Amino acid sequence: MHERFNQHLATTSRQVGEARRPRVPLYKPAPAMKQATSSHGLHGASLCTPYLLLVPLGLLAVLLVLPSLGSSNARSDGLGVLCGGAGTDGYSVSSGAVDSQAGAGAAPPTRGAEEFSLLVGVLTMPSRRERRDIVRMAYALQPPPPPGVARVDVRFVFCNVTDPVEAALVAVEARRHGDILVLNCAENMNDGKTHAYLSSVPRLFASAPYDYVMKTDDDTYLRVAALAEELRGKPRDDVYLGHGFAVGDDPMPFMHGMGYVVSWDVARWVSTKQEILRHNDTHGPEDLLVGKWLNIGGKGRNRYSLKPRMYDLNWFMDNFRPDTIAVHMLKDNRRWAAAFRYFNVTAGITPSDLYHLQ
Repeated sequence: MHERFNQHLATTSRQVGEARRPRVPLYKPAPAMKQATSSHGLHGASLCTPYLLLVPLGLLAVLLVLPSLGSSNARSDGLGVLCGGAGTDGYSVSSGAVDSQAGAGAAPPTRGAEEFSLLVGVLTMPSRRERRDIVRMAYALQPPPPPGVARVDVRFVFCNVTDPVEAALVAVEARRHGDILVLNCAENMNDGKTHAYLSSVPRLFASAPYDYVMKTDDDTYLRVAALAEELRGKPRDDVYLGHGFAVGDDPMPFMHGMGYVVSWDVARWVSTKQEILRHNDTHGPEDLLVGKWLNIGGKGRNRYSLKPRMYDLNWFMDNFRPDTIAVHMLKDNRRWAAAFRYFNVTAGITPSDLYHLQ
């Protein structure tokens, strides 16, 4: 009797406990959750679904895509801003990274009344972000050419940016500064990048050609107004200008890789000469090879050496010149700081209680 009573009591207790415990399927949301809405009219269920995990990926996709969708007249506070003429209101450069794989055109802003236009390509690599920031500051703080003399647009030139982290960071630069140019090539220094640059420019800017195209490096401080003054009296065709090297009886068969200028027709000729690629003539010291192409093709006959105003900074950093056009070998912050001091880049800094700088 007692045994039957105890069994009945245990059964009753178990049923009561189960009745108090709500039975909700493990993976199926309760019906009430589907009906709930927030004060903003958003369904409450949508805030608890796994789709939120896709939000970071979506933001990254927007970050990478937007730079290539920008208007060709977007403004920039980067290097291109430097050389638009008098007053910052007139400054503009073409925007964002150029997807040369898609064959996208990249027309610069409409030419104004300037005597000539110059595109400066600063060859760099994604990992040199700090260097690019220094170069941007260096150029932004130097005086531009006199009004009406030259329009100078400056681009940092990359090959394909394949690392996802570097691609995101370069995309941020493109959105912020509008001075990025990405070519369809594998990143390198002496394995065809200069050829990719010179041969891509005539197509990318076909709708509004420049008079001159320059290649330079991210360890070169180019004084734009001084270069513009040199170019004013030069021809607009068949030009090859830089720091000339003498070889034997030839006074300048090629220009030093720190920086050289070719006229637009020469860049266009490079873009059409398939023999350069067919003979694998893009692998090796890029400055020497550019001279070789032009010598064989009979191009760049109007040659000008700007030596000694274009030079390498020596070990002691004591060979700066007041008439400098370009100084090369600024490979660390110490050497850039020496250049800033010599050229009085910070001379106009306003005194403030917020900083005490020597």
